[in-house]
Amino acid sequence: MTGIGRLDGRVAVVTGGASGIGAACARLLAARGAHVVVADMNEPGAMAIATELGGTGYAIDVRDAAAVDALAEKSEREVGPTDILVTSAGVVQAPLAPEDLPLDVYDNIIAVNLRGTYLTAKAFGAFMVNRRRGSIVTISSVTAERSVPLHAYAPTKAAVTNLTAGLAAEWGRAGIRVNTVEPGYTRTPALQDQIDRGNRDPSLLEANSTLGRMVEPEEIAKAVAFLASDEASAITGIALPVDAGFFCAGSWHPYGGVRPR
Repeated sequence: MTGIGRLDGRVAVVTGGASGIGAACARLLAARGAHVVVADMNEPGAMAIATELGGTGYAIDVRDAAAVDALAEKSEREVGPTDILVTSAGVVQAPLAPEDLPLDVYDNIIAVNLRGTYLTAKAFGAFMVNRRRGSIVTISSVTAERSVPLHAYAPTKAAVTNLTAGLAAEWGRAGIRVNTVEPGYTRTPALQDQIDRGNRDPSLLEANSTLGRMVEPEEIAKAVAFLASDEASAITGIALPVDAGFFCAGSWHPYGGVRPR
């Protein structure tokens, strides 16, 4: 198969690739011809996805700077030069008031979502800069742009959006493009777990969008694959919402919400 959006011969590293958005990205990038490196703290999960895709699986804790550096070096040595990096490793949180949010939970969310994104982009980006080519896609969230009762998660995602723009400017003259996707409420195993625990009401998640539904992981993957491809060759430093119209719907609430059609 040839055509628009093909990634034949390229190496794509996906952190958090064992489930959810990361797994969807890994599958689509592989379907478009990339050799996918699936990296996740869940080593059996990473190996299972990698085996399914004919790729390579590694265990990684993105909070550990030395481990991330070692992963970048090992992937370069054993698989080949990284052309695409997708930083999908992340954790969610329950919508707790600050006085009820344990500090260790807060610290871990920052360590994974922000520190982990930075460490991974830095480690793989250094190789890309030396080669003067590469594409990095980070995973932020629509919560980066709005006030929500996620006092650790949302600030980390706002920081990821900001970090992405900074890295795009930092590395642009070396031929590196850096963009972020801001998913809306996406039907991942992590979100489903929050729904099952009673921390999220799916009817509210669906109602607060213009399309009246949640986003599927595969829809996020399509945006990631586009930004990673040559079709987006002049696009860098952007935050792309993939949100089923979450940003459009919220301001309609005082008027009774988006009208049914």
